[in-house]
Amino acid sequence: MADNEFVAILDFGSQYTQLIARRVREADVYCEVLPPTVRPDELRKRNLKGVILSGGPASVYEPRSPRCERGIFDLGVPVLGICYGLQLAGLLLGGGRVRPAREREYGPAELTVREAEDLLVGVPRTTRVWMSHGDKVEADRKSFRILASTPNCAAAAVRHRERPFYGVQFHPEVHHTPHGARVLGNFLRRVCRCRGDWKIGSVIDRSVKEIRSATGNDRVLCALSGGVDSSVAAALVHRAIGDRLVCVFVDNGLLRKGERDQVRREFQIQRHVTTRIVDASREFLRALNGVSDPERKRKIIGHTFIDVFQAEARKIRRVKFLAQGTLYPDVIESRSAFGGPSAKIKTHHNVGGLPAKLGFTLIEPLRFLFKDEVRRMGRELGLPSEIVDRQPFPGPGLAVRLLGPVDRTRLDVLRDADEIVRGEIERAGLHRRLWQYFAVLLPVSTVGVMGDGRTYDNVVAVRAVESVDGMTADWARLPYEVLAGISSRIVNEVKGVNRVTMDISSKPPATIEWE
Repeated sequence: MADNEFVAILDFGSQYTQLIARRVREADVYCEVLPPTVRPDELRKRNLKGVILSGGPASVYEPRSPRCERGIFDLGVPVLGICYGLQLAGLLLGGGRVRPAREREYGPAELTVREAEDLLVGVPRTTRVWMSHGDKVEADRKSFRILASTPNCAAAAVRHRERPFYGVQFHPEVHHTPHGARVLGNFLRRVCRCRGDWKIGSVIDRSVKEIRSATGNDRVLCALSGGVDSSVAAALVHRAIGDRLVCVFVDNGLLRKGERDQVRREFQIQRHVTTRIVDASREFLRALNGVSDPERKRKIIGHTFIDVFQAEARKIRRVKFLAQGTLYPDVIESRSAFGGPSAKIKTHHNVGGLPAKLGFTLIEPLRFLFKDEVRRMGRELGLPSEIVDRQPFPGPGLAVRLLGPVDRTRLDVLRDADEIVRGEIERAGLHRRLWQYFAVLLPVSTVGVMGDGRTYDNVVAVRAVESVDGMTADWARLPYEVLAGISSRIVNEVKGVNRVTMDISSKPPATIEWE
């Protein structure tokens, strides 16, 4: 990505940092999230167009609060400070005293625009913004111009009088700030003069060339799960090297209904990708026998997968490379070191579940992409919507949607119920607005009446949520007729279930998954 226009986002620990990056990418500008310790000299090596300083939970006057080098402001490119980033700039540049706010602002606030000036062009004179801060900057008018204010923060948006620095105390990256995308867009286009020419199609072309160059004439192994990430990675590598790709799909017995057949149909039959399907359900279920604790389930499944994958990998000769669908959020959260395109292919794995002792050189062609970008890439590579638009599915599979001990009988009940939930929601066309929708099998039985007899059977909970990024979620208000159809079909078609409930909890305080 070295030749792309590049915006650096320095992460000071904000829960919204990834959202900033996504908003920048949505404006067709390439960006990377970097630690605040990145040296200015490293940034000078890139086609740098601007820098964004994220928010963060610390106070700049705390002894160990995160800092960036003052030289960041001497790179000759515009800098935008958001919340903590504004406060830090005020401290490092001078002319801005950071003080605890008289009243902390968490949530919506009314912003009044005083000077539109580049950054706020097109933003209404009064608008709602999202605040999350306990400190604020008291800007010296000799150093800063005040662009906008809130009732509790006079310097809610500022511009330095001598340097190309802009700062906002609010969060333009969240959807609670209605005109936030315009603010970020103004910074990228009007202030940084970015062309906005970063496209997924060019990423595919570049990645294909890099994969071909790196692998030579050697074969590549890909751990294919059937999920979006591994499927797109497999399709991309296959475009690059054709029949030198070998995919391994491990059926752990914890998959959704029809998943194994879907993978075989898409990759083995339609795309002619060499795909080894390993039925290891007996090994996984034996290892999970009697286990109820969700964390133990996850560890057992992870370790068993590695054992099965290693055993299969040893059967395949002349393979030097392993392709994985590692995404950019994994890299950000792992705090991997700053690096350019060479970081995409390395001899060890720093963020995923497979150990370095596998002995392969890793190919991670998606490691600088977010989920929505991976879906766009999948569409351009010709993958069907059944794969590209799949909802997130937990790594441990149905084991963490089956509360209590895992066994084959209960898995079959959950699998059948889950297929009905997904089928009815998709038939109603509701899936396009939902983040996730699935069934959960509870470890309780309840009394019911079916026909003329008394039953004492399982309870299935329906979970459907709406979300922008999975960080927060609200339960979906599904139409009553859809819920009625789901309930009727489950109790009539799934043997062993006599009651269906609806989970109406939001995240937070609940999580999307039950375990």
